[in-house]
Amino acid sequence: MEPHIRRTHFLPRTRDGRIAVMAFVALFALAMPPVTHRVLNRAEPWIAGLPFIFAILLAVYVALIGVLIWTYRRGV
Repeated sequence: MEPHIRRTHFLPRTRDGRIAVMAFVALFALAMPPVTHRVLNRAEPWIAGLPFIFAILLAVYVALIGVLIWTYRRGV
């Protein structure tokens, strides 16, 4: 008889799940203070009437939502 191995739900089980987790974590890292304070915090450039940091953070947050929608549609 084979021993019952309990699998955790914290680890993705499919290729799409691993891609979604890696994409989400990478994008989420762009919204964290070390990146936002050192890389994205530029005072001068304005994009579509928004300061650079807000425009880039908006793009990052939209991409995060995009990953969640992609994951939902794939049924991961």
